[in-house]
Amino acid sequence: MAYLLQQLANAVPVAALYAALAFGYSLAFAMTRRADITFGALFAFAGQIYVFFAHAGWNQLYLVLPAALALGAAASLLYTFGAAVLIGRHVMLPLRRASPNTVIVASLGALVVLEEMVRIAMESRSLWLSPFLNREVVFWTDGGFKVTLTAIQLVNAAFMISLVAAGHLLLTRTRLGRVWRGVADDPLAAEMCGTDARAVFVWSYVASAAIAAVCGVLATSYYGTMDFGAGLMFGLKVVLVAAAGGYSVPLRSALGAAAVALAETLWSGYGPILWRDLVIVGGLVTVLVLSRQERAIP
Repeated sequence: MAYLLQQLANAVPVAALYAALAFGYSLAFAMTRRADITFGALFAFAGQIYVFFAHAGWNQLYLVLPAALALGAAASLLYTFGAAVLIGRHVMLPLRRASPNTVIVASLGALVVLEEMVRIAMESRSLWLSPFLNREVVFWTDGGFKVTLTAIQLVNAAFMISLVAAGHLLLTRTRLGRVWRGVADDPLAAEMCGTDARAVFVWSYVASAAIAAVCGVLATSYYGTMDFGAGLMFGLKVVLVAAAGGYSVPLRSALGAAAVALAETLWSGYGPILWRDLVIVGGLVTVLVLSRQERAIP
């Protein structure tokens, strides 16, 4: 029983991360309607910039750890925000209007550029953060077995869940959310009603990137680093994970991603770890194929 509770506890921070990533991805997908791995690239880019500037603050500016981490987080958000504005306004928006399918290819190009920029800046080194907030919080004790999570796992999970909840309320309770839904459903009709669909596209892309940046900083704070190849891995994984709940409703997408995280964690605890990714990804591809809806072109 205690082992099962530990696996369920382990699933909470992973589920919160997947849910936040799926929620953010669905905001951008509603505008492009194409698989876009740039979101995963921005997630990894944010984590790498965070580590890079935190490392510089600690080793070159001789800041105390909280100040170095704050410097890294601020730089990460600033750089990711700027990259999202540039990619959204000058790459994705023109391509979406001219030839939507080119968005897929452009996202791969954007991923390579972002990864290589950081790799060159880091001189191909893997930088690591000093551990912090790693105190164990005990939830249950059964003999000598303790069900625990670390403080940083709890903080990250609470922040990511709050991010999803706040985003959902913004989309469902405000005029901004109605405008976003209108442009997502039919940008031409929205423009005829006086909405600037181009601005909504760019700001949706930036809002999606902001979620990716926050998640990148939080995830890197826990894991300690962000690999150079993480952009492609998370880019593809987020596309599949978000499909579990469908792309049409961000909250549903987030809940589906959380269910995937639970399944992934339980498989890691009870099944052969070697087959985990194959089983999970295979199941997601199956769900994506079976849930696809074909529409006849008039």
